[in-house]
Amino acid sequence: MGWAGSSGVVAGSGFGWAVLVASYLLGNDLAQADARFDALARTYDVASKRVLTATEVGPGWRCWDVGGGDGRIGAWLAERVGADGSVLVTDIDPRWLRDIEDLPNVVSRRHDVVRDELPDGKFDLIHARLVLLHLPERHLVLDRLIGCLAPGGYLVVEDFDCERAPVLAAPRGSALVFEAVIGAFHGLLRERGADPAWGRSLATALGDHGLSRIVTDIFSVTWTGGSPGIDLHRVNVEQLADQLRASGISGRQLAEFRALLDDPAFAVRSYPLVSATGRRA
Repeated sequence: MGWAGSSGVVAGSGFGWAVLVASYLLGNDLAQADARFDALARTYDVASKRVLTATEVGPGWRCWDVGGGDGRIGAWLAERVGADGSVLVTDIDPRWLRDIEDLPNVVSRRHDVVRDELPDGKFDLIHARLVLLHLPERHLVLDRLIGCLAPGGYLVVEDFDCERAPVLAAPRGSALVFEAVIGAFHGLLRERGADPAWGRSLATALGDHGLSRIVTDIFSVTWTGGSPGIDLHRVNVEQLADQLRASGISGRQLAEFRALLDDPAFAVRSYPLVSATGRRA
């Protein structure tokens, strides 16, 4: 697989790492990252596993999970590929990759997928969830990932379409508060070069970059106040509270937003997770 070594987090080249961390709005260096990974796993892991299962990933496959977060998907892939397979899990800040550290068929690395040297060898499956939407260089990264696929290998890219998550029910007037805070959050993302609506472009992008047999899946559920999934909004806003205030959101709006997320009368559609799978000829 290249990058030979024992399992566990080992520092990669690090070239450009500090630059990209500074541009990534939701860095892993704060405590909210752990809660964010948990909220994402509770809502979206079932969808990601279904899409990955459709590739028929199995014994002996060589996989790369890009932006592995807390390692849960990497650990699941390790079970699928077995002792004869291998899984590389990378993240620009791998401090939360704790679910894979003792797995013998997994290697984890700190890695900047934009700038660092690519791993040696070719992969049967490459997976990237909620990575490309944050990267201004997303089309460059697509080319880099496709270049790492073995002939017939699968690329699975999953990203949100954040602009299609309407409020479904809310106490009088509170929908406006929610939309103001989340709208400001999306504005901060765009300032860093992210594209909150990138998910809707995935299928076209994979085709434009030369992949074939493209299949798209869209997963979305309803989040109500107090439910586990809605914690994703809570931790994102908590982490960025200072930036949101600087952008014009008042302390009163933030307080009303937090209270709304605990109100069982509030309901919002989760961010649609768009999963696009393409195959290298």
